[in-house]
Amino acid sequence: MTDYDTVSADVEHEEEIPTDHPRYQDLLTRHRIERGIEKGITHLQGMHAEGRGSAFDYLLGEETIASADEAERVAAAHLLLAERPVLSINGNVAALVPGEMVDLAETTGADLEVNLFNRTPERIEAIADHLRDHGAEEVKGLEADARIPNLDHQRAKVDADGIHAADVVLVPLEDGDRAEALEAMGKTEIVIDLNPLSRSPRVAEVPVVDNIIRAVPNMTAHARDLADTDEAELRALVEEFDREAALEAAETRIRSGDL
Repeated sequence: MTDYDTVSADVEHEEEIPTDHPRYQDLLTRHRIERGIEKGITHLQGMHAEGRGSAFDYLLGEETIASADEAERVAAAHLLLAERPVLSINGNVAALVPGEMVDLAETTGADLEVNLFNRTPERIEAIADHLRDHGAEEVKGLEADARIPNLDHQRAKVDADGIHAADVVLVPLEDGDRAEALEAMGKTEIVIDLNPLSRSPRVAEVPVVDNIIRAVPNMTAHARDLADTDEAELRALVEEFDREAALEAAETRIRSGDL
């Protein structure tokens, strides 16, 4: 029998983490964030953000609940319907799901754009290279030749032909003020956040309360399943979605303690 108490999160390769460990996803996430910091992809503050998310995921039972799966399907429909969909990438996203984001972009025809709060040319290039290593052919965010109005920090910097021009934006692990600013620009926002009480999911058209390492592959699977669906059916899917019910279901799951 595996002695789980002796399994360390500080492993050289994620393959060393036993997949039957009861906290496998948490250990995997921590490992990827740690490696992201070492590679210059993730800022140290990203580890603190991951810790908050880990606590909420534990209360959700570390699984994709039914309301989150529905939101992920609706998110996929939005991306397929969009004229200019963009997937926003910050340091934690790049560390946690680089290949998965590339797969989602290819499946939905979306662009990938790097956007950082702690922005330096070195980090931007490191993340862009990391995405290319995972199959990305084009990565936006290097030009940053436009700004999101009413934001003073570095996350206001975006590409004019990327997030600034997008009609639908996936903004996982997003800052609340930037989510609000994007909403004010009239963007349809899909937010992945494990805290249903956070500002970001509460302003999103589609709040996905799920761990990003589950949510992004699920969205890609839904997008592939919906690829041949006609536009009328896709529009019906997004119009019938009840964002308030999705948030309430997640909050109820967290508060109930039914793990």
